[in-house]
Amino acid sequence: MQISDRPSQSTITEKLDLPARVASVKRTTGETDVTVSLNLDGVGNCKANTGIPFLDHMLHQISSHGLIDLDVHAVGDIEIDDHHTNEDVGITLGQALKQALGDRKGIVRFGHFLAPLDEALVQVALDFSGRPHLSYGLEMPTQRVGSYDTQLVREFFVAVANNSLMTLHIRQLAGINSHHIIEAGFKAFARSLRMATEIDPRRVGEIPSSKGVL
Repeated sequence: MQISDRPSQSTITEKLDLPARVASVKRTTGETDVTVSLNLDGVGNCKANTGIPFLDHMLHQISSHGLIDLDVHAVGDIEIDDHHTNEDVGITLGQALKQALGDRKGIVRFGHFLAPLDEALVQVALDFSGRPHLSYGLEMPTQRVGSYDTQLVREFFVAVANNSLMTLHIRQLAGINSHHIIEAGFKAFARSLRMATEIDPRRVGEIPSSKGVL
């Protein structure tokens, strides 16, 4: 049981009479069939079945530490390799985030977190700016974690950033174990995502930009 006097995001959105921040996106190509459903004001419930066990593990990190209810199902040509499925899950997740955020009124907009995992330390900063960009600084010492190609981490985050219209910076401050580095990165991303998408009670109904538009 969690004891806190801080209201949950679902309580805040209900109290402020805001629409539910949910989305469901299906993307089908000649290579993959991906469905992503999410609730930004969830409690961290996650179902992930992509056919790529390590990616499923990382999606659970996003859900658990971002407090996002997430349901991801993917069928892809993993008999070739994991690239298409990994990328298309990132694309569909990014599209679902964009859909759930809508006009982005009232959100904090910026998020940042520094996550340690044993010897690894990774920093993430992000901005739902409407201008997609990824600056990526993870350096894995091995080509694979189990059967997962570590190059695919960058491809996943490129896809998420481009399709959610997010500016995303990922920096590695320490780390010698590829699994630890990647997982610290996903945990830092999740906490940054949680911060950026939360509703700012002082800015409800307003676009969080001095320009008045994102």
